[in-house]
Amino acid sequence: MPAYKKTARQEQLGNTQIRIPARNGDITIGAGNCTIIAGPCSVESRDKYLEVAMLIKDMGVDILRGGAYKPRTSPYSFAGLEEEGLKILAEARDLTGLPVVTEVMDPRELDKVTYYCDMIQIGSRNMQNFALLKEVGRAQKPVVLKRGLAATVEEWLLACEYILNAGNEKVILCERGIRTFEKMMRNTVDIAAVALVKELSHLPVLVDPSHGTGIRSLVAPVSRAAIAAGADGLMIEVHQNPDQALSDGEQSLTPEMFSSLAKDIRKIEQLKVS
Repeated sequence: MPAYKKTARQEQLGNTQIRIPARNGDITIGAGNCTIIAGPCSVESRDKYLEVAMLIKDMGVDILRGGAYKPRTSPYSFAGLEEEGLKILAEARDLTGLPVVTEVMDPRELDKVTYYCDMIQIGSRNMQNFALLKEVGRAQKPVVLKRGLAATVEEWLLACEYILNAGNEKVILCERGIRTFEKMMRNTVDIAAVALVKELSHLPVLVDPSHGTGIRSLVAPVSRAAIAAGADGLMIEVHQNPDQALSDGEQSLTPEMFSSLAKDIRKIEQLKVS
């Protein structure tokens, strides 16, 4: 038995399916379909966020994303609207009927995030913030756990174990690229890890090709590769004007690019089912 006892496939023979309540029909992650999570990196303003949410709501997106609290390398970079951003996310859910997911960075903000949002994200920088993982484990909201930027697969699965062990079994793993010696991309997407984790664990696995590559033109091909490797879904950044985005514009798709990619993904999804 591996050290990640509850996360391991030996603990559960079938695949875990995680249901996200939604007004237009619940979303199930891990049921053999490809769940698409999309939206801008940050909630920059009410008008901008609601605009992009309405633009993409009928383009194949299942869940809206957007950062209200943003961990930034520089303290001078835009770090999110905090609770105001959470309120905007909740308003977008009411307008579109789509569930929303956002990152939590501090246990003291957890109650606010769970109040306004349908899913919680643990970002790469907090994958081994064990105090935060334990608190999220006590919250009964689905959790997206991103792989740390320098984490091994085993460390990633053991971080997940903290959440499961605290009582929250609704965890979705997310490969978002790891830091290697390659400098032409933001990170290196570990496609092999997707297939490996699907062997080792019963939990759903997503891929974030936006953070994984950091390059807009690579998002689509890496998305297709992720689905081929067995990913249960994708997390994609979309902005109506990427060149003016306050964070991660260089890796964000335009709504038109996202629409084209979403159509391709649905075609691949149908081939997998058939």
